Amino acid sequence: MSPDQAKAEETKEEPKAEAPKEEKENFYDQLVRLKAEFENYRKRVDREKPELMRFGRADVLLKLLPIFDLLHKAHEQIQADHAETELAKGMELIFKEFQKIFKEEGVTMMEPAGKPYDSSKQEVLGTVAKDGAEEGVVVDVLQNGFMVADRVLRTAKVRIAKKEA
Repeated sequence: MSPDQAKAEETKEEPKAEAPKEEKENFYDQLVRLKAEFENYRKRVDREKPELMRFGRADVLLKLLPIFDLLHKAHEQIQADHAETELAKGMELIFKEFQKIFKEEGVTMMEPAGKPYDSSKQEVLGTVAKDGAEEGVVVDVLQNGFMVADRVLRTAKVRIAKKEA
């Protein structure tokens, strides 16, 4: 074997000996990063889980709101016309049960009447020329809006005041 060939073989062996050490360090760094990413993912999921469950329930509550609206109108009508009948008492119990469920789930009814219009919580379905009312103030509530915690479940449908021309 010539001296040049011996040097070539020595140089070939040296990088092979160092490559596994570099690979080990590289794999270890990747493992440490992957572990940290997984821990961050797990913590994020733990934080988001209650919120996701709460807003999953909000979807069901949103589907119940049209039924609540109808029962609310019927309740008001029965209370006005037949307050002492068994039907009125039964409607009162149904209505109270809805209110109990809404309270447990953190659902609150918006009360926008007389307050300035807020585009994030209300939808304008018309304007009304009204004496003494400031422009942009909610005059009529056509459909009640609801909130869950600090989020809008359903926007209120309202009419706002405008200046007379």
